[in-house]
Amino acid sequence: MKDILRRLEERRQEARAGGGQKRIDAQHAKGKLTARERIELLLDEGSFEEFDMFVEHDCADFGMEKQKIPGDGVVTGWGTVNGRPVYLFVKDFTVFGGSLSRAHAKKMTKVQDMALKTGAPIIGLFDAGGARIQEGVDALGGYGDVFTRNVMASGVIPQISVIMGPCAGGDVYSPAMTDFIFMVRDTSYMFVTGPDVVKTVTNETVTSEQLGGASIHTTKSSVADGAWDNDVIAMTQIRRLVDFLPLSNKDEVPERPFFDEPNRIEYSLDTIIPANPNMPYDMKELILKVVDESDFFEIQESFAKNIVTGFARIEGRTVGIVANQPMVLAGVLDSDASRKAARFVRFCDCFSIPIVTFVDVPGFLPGTAQEYGGLIKHGAKLLFAYTEATVPKVTVITRKAYGGAYDVMASKHIRGDLNYAWPTAEIAVMGAKGAVEIIHRQDIKDPEKIAAHTKAYEDRFLNPFVAAERGYIDEVIMPHSTRPRIARALALLRHKELENPWKKHDNIPL
Repeated sequence: MKDILRRLEERRQEARAGGGQKRIDAQHAKGKLTARERIELLLDEGSFEEFDMFVEHDCADFGMEKQKIPGDGVVTGWGTVNGRPVYLFVKDFTVFGGSLSRAHAKKMTKVQDMALKTGAPIIGLFDAGGARIQEGVDALGGYGDVFTRNVMASGVIPQISVIMGPCAGGDVYSPAMTDFIFMVRDTSYMFVTGPDVVKTVTNETVTSEQLGGASIHTTKSSVADGAWDNDVIAMTQIRRLVDFLPLSNKDEVPERPFFDEPNRIEYSLDTIIPANPNMPYDMKELILKVVDESDFFEIQESFAKNIVTGFARIEGRTVGIVANQPMVLAGVLDSDASRKAARFVRFCDCFSIPIVTFVDVPGFLPGTAQEYGGLIKHGAKLLFAYTEATVPKVTVITRKAYGGAYDVMASKHIRGDLNYAWPTAEIAVMGAKGAVEIIHRQDIKDPEKIAAHTKAYEDRFLNPFVAAERGYIDEVIMPHSTRPRIARALALLRHKELENPWKKHDNIPL
């Protein structure tokens, strides 16, 4: 018996060693942790239970039968994050560069199936070179199996991808179908085809960073939802994100003890809006002063900064925050902002996370670049997402809510539940100057008349009371009471029931 136990431990040690010390040292030299070191940081201490530690590939081509390493380049299993279960697969770059084989794919699909059956999030840590070329179509078939499960799990369990090294070919499409993608700066890259192929096909000379680094995917392509400086910070932040998310679409949003007063009054909010309506202010300051303990996990912080999205808590329960940002482009809605917010709203609705919307929007961004780029369809995505959502929706208009953007930003007309406005809110078709120049164009050359008309328009329309008189705003509230009003609204809506008509699925304007 002792010999059997000793042999078992030896085999375990062999599997844990991955590609061997030389390759582990090479991984460390690049500023990266190994697969198992990442798992230790991500999961609660001692909670990891591994599956398929001894799996090996069965390829006999190109001399592969002589190269077999237990685990075959991916570590799979489950563990807990702050006591809550998660499943994970972690690519091991020290074994065949983390490349995917048929056996490797089967390990991944097994853990995907288990996550789906038991209703728990799945996290993928990617550090791999794509398909294992020696296996040909078997590797491609393996990717297809993984992709299918990504789609089946979408909207059922949270799927999180973290790119922690090179990620090319098939390995980028699986993350692309998950809910969130995060990267590590300077050590992670994502591209369908690498710099060498690009050079051959298009004659463009680019580096890996220029083609698919974190700086590109967090600011230009919007493929990634965020990036961190190293593996340690990345794993810590993923733990933080998991704390905000339900385990599945059948699970309640997480609720945890909180140390903030629900009825806290923030008098500083009474002066956050500048006297000059054209002056910006930081919407993130407002968010931090309203949510529990100023704890806000922002999503896509570096992309479309004119809108802010992320997770926070009110009375210990997760909420999704969507807010126009007057500090960037005056908070205007453009194609990028609309897409960013629409995807976030749809995620929240998938997992029954209430949505709190802060509105200060002068409209949609005009211009040929936006129109040629499909602003109409992209703006419609946000409109569609908010209208479709059946979760509790609480809206606060702080300042401008002009034109169609007023409708789109979770207004009462698209099934907003409780819609509040500050006394500084301006709800109108457009600003006074533009409106007067259209309505009184015959007086355009008379500055005195235009000034009088402008003053009359401002007095009549640039306030929240016309909308409140018609019931489009439930109440005009004092800014300092925003937190308690939102807290009470969410408590009231906690057991809200709303169903959309039966359909196989919708046809959002993609």
